[in-house]
Amino acid sequence: MNPESPSAVAASRAPLTADALAGVVGPSRQLGRLDVVAASPSTNTALLAATSAAPDEWPGMSALLADHQTAGRGRAGRSWATPQGAALTVSFLLRPSVAADALGWAPLVVGLATVRALRDAGVGAYLKWPNDVVVEAGAKEIPGWGRWRKVVGILCEVVPGSVQSEAGPAVVAGIGINVSQSAGELPVPHAASLSTLGAASLDRVALMRSLTAHLTDAVAMWELDADLPRVHDAVEGVCASIGWDITVEQPGGESVAGRVTGLSASGALLVVTRDGEREVLAGDLRVRRA
Repeated sequence: MNPESPSAVAASRAPLTADALAGVVGPSRQLGRLDVVAASPSTNTALLAATSAAPDEWPGMSALLADHQTAGRGRAGRSWATPQGAALTVSFLLRPSVAADALGWAPLVVGLATVRALRDAGVGAYLKWPNDVVVEAGAKEIPGWGRWRKVVGILCEVVPGSVQSEAGPAVVAGIGINVSQSAGELPVPHAASLSTLGAASLDRVALMRSLTAHLTDAVAMWELDADLPRVHDAVEGVCASIGWDITVEQPGGESVAGRVTGLSASGALLVVTRDGEREVLAGDLRVRRA
């Protein structure tokens, strides 16, 4: 069946249920807990609140999945919404056994897992530092994006107070994957979906299973990799931003322009500017030449 055919799109938008995903939850399974809701304004907001209120009820590798997210949150307070059943919107609770100063790797580790899941679906995905997953698929250049198109947004947030907790830090990792949106349903010109990219399947259940498996593996590698060489190399290997000429708008308003040469030991972006190499910890990255 053609993934872009009306029947394939309609099948992909069938409501997600806990029963359909039961095989990934339980003792010795990949998820310690999975709550599936029909709709949620923001799975990150809901999971942060639930975890803060009852931390013992949410073990590591738990997830809250919404069949329809109505007011998703992105970086810098941006909001977004998708048509009913057209996206996979899920937030995972991670309790990684890592040092607090290694938490900056969270969006990159989550991005690595997401890239691998999309590649399983037949899409040539890459990571755009720090928290987008993109595909080079555009027929024309778009300012700030070039020919790259965003198919996934990631938002990682540390659960308040968890860094000082005896149980260690907890991170809520929200992932929003555009699945069956048509070109006309996408919110911005630089967006894409698995459907517009010609993915082999638009099955959200299969995608959730694949994403969960890859995230489990990526977090395990992160925990076992004391000095992070394996994580560093794995993330750099899927990071499209390396080699780009970019401008990064940092929090506070400072702008850094130059060529990306790699990632630092902390997961920061290494940028060679006119004044030498800079380490960029956070910011909005715009492509000047890719």
